[in-house]
Amino acid sequence: MLPAMWAFPLAAAALALAFASLLLRQLLARRRSHQAFWAIALLMYAAASLALFLGVVDGWTSAEYRVYWLFGAVLNVPFLAQGEIQLLVRSRAVTAVLGVLLVFGTAFALARVRTAQVDPAALIRDLPLGREVFRNDPFALDLARYFAFPAYFILLAGTLWSALRVRRAPELRNRFLGTLGIAIGATIVAAGSAFAATGRFVGFSITLTVGIGVMFWGFLRASRPGLPHTQAGPPKGVARST
Repeated sequence: MLPAMWAFPLAAAALALAFASLLLRQLLARRRSHQAFWAIALLMYAAASLALFLGVVDGWTSAEYRVYWLFGAVLNVPFLAQGEIQLLVRSRAVTAVLGVLLVFGTAFALARVRTAQVDPAALIRDLPLGREVFRNDPFALDLARYFAFPAYFILLAGTLWSALRVRRAPELRNRFLGTLGIAIGATIVAAGSAFAATGRFVGFSITLTVGIGVMFWGFLRASRPGLPHTQAGPPKGVARST
């Protein structure tokens, strides 16, 4: 490992905590459910990144790896996706059913990862491989596939659809660019799983930090007020008044 590479997961944890604190402040002010799910997801991201930092600096314990796996590989993306669903889906029945399923899925994953058999010999690497850590309990490994993969595509589809809806409105340019940034950041983080699958700590830690940084930038950009119509120009097909 290159010197001081531990700084990347620590920076990722700090960015995720800053992101979560902003969401929590907005939640207290606006009481919107999607902000609660996103805040929980970012707190999970921070916990997983901090576990990665501790594992690299002082050697992995089974508890640290369970935290890293549960909150980073399994549950983080489903909570982001549920927040996107809460934002876009107007049917309260649909969002309520999906929310209940997420709660039960979270409880199941928590119990399953907490009791999963861990091979201590696999924890000697800077970035232990899930397939080696859970070699005696492959279902704990498969949870990441069952939970995170479908949720990522839901999140990506939702953010891209949100961006496309406003792409032709100049006054909503901040929202368009910010939403696109969130989608790109989530994709960078997802791409980092290729490094994690091969135990490449340097590549994984960089994508972990860059991805959350781009997502945070996207959220801040999307939260900026849009330009008034007088500055952005008239809507397409409408002549400017004189």
